Amino acid sequence: MDLLPCNCSSLRSATRVLTALYDDALRPSGLRTTQYSILSRLSKVGPITLNELADMLAMDRTTLGRNLRPLEREGLVQLAVGEVDKRERVVSLTRAGKAALKRALPLWQEVHARFEEHFGAAESGRLRALMQQVVSTGRELSERYAVSE
Repeated sequence: MDLLPCNCSSLRSATRVLTALYDDALRPSGLRTTQYSILSRLSKVGPITLNELADMLAMDRTTLGRNLRPLEREGLVQLAVGEVDKRERVVSLTRAGKAALKRALPLWQEVHARFEEHFGAAESGRLRALMQQVVSTGRELSERYAVSE
């Protein structure tokens, strides 16, 4: 029974449950789900500005910065000053970051496969596509109804 017919509340509940599932699976690697996601994206796109990475992850820059600090301390990512705009920060994956991602990948693949086996591969694909639509719609509504300060 849906006690609170709220889209945001429903998405947050689903996110908490799946994050806990993936965090448990990734625990032996020493990475959490958000950290794995950041390293994985960096592995795919290469060096990227903080703003671009935050946009790609649908995360605000401040939150991304907080998530990058432990990764930087552990030597998994490197932050550098932008070449064109010295105010920009460019984040890149280090060798240690690539190694950490390589160690975590089989753990992620296993939990991902278990979820898809129980939820359904086709349904999982539709879910990811639907979540992309949710992100796009949320961004559009945020821009449209943004309160000017």
